[in-house]
Amino acid sequence: MATPKRKHSKQRSRKRRGANRYKAPQLSKDSTDGTRFRPHRVNPANGMYRGRQVLDIEV
Repeated sequence: MATPKRKHSKQRSRKRRGANRYKAPQLSKDSTDGTRFRPHRVNPANGMYRGRQVLDIEV
């Protein structure tokens, strides 16, 4: 099995790990009540999707 000839520097390892860092999800704003939700999904606050009521939400 192959073994590395030289030690990887801290900077090199951190550059590689930095590419995989967490990104916050993009959120859409609902035009009716202004709540934030994930795009292309049903709004869990009011049950609307693309201007139509698709879930019955008990408030």
